[in-house]
Amino acid sequence: MPGDGQAVSIEKMMAITHADFFRSLPNAMQGEDFFIDGGRVIVGDEKQGYRIEIGPEGERRIALLAIPATPATLSFFGYDEAARREVLARFDKAFQRAGG
Repeated sequence: MPGDGQAVSIEKMMAITHADFFRSLPNAMQGEDFFIDGGRVIVGDEKQGYRIEIGPEGERRIALLAIPATPATLSFFGYDEAARREVLARFDKAFQRAGG
């Protein structure tokens, strides 16, 4: 990956389908330019950016309840820890689901 030579990757298991992920994505980006390439979202340029890669959809079962499960990996390059935390907080908030 381009940038400072060292990508920092963070893995998440999301309770979301691919369709819901891509529907919520613009809210997570909050105006940032991004490009979608299949199951990858590319943000930034060769100096600073991040990639979001989603894996295959699955599900988790709790008794009769089925919850979607999609793995996601966010890989950052050229971002310091504070900038990564900011993107991750925005990402988590955009994909937060409330029950009720």
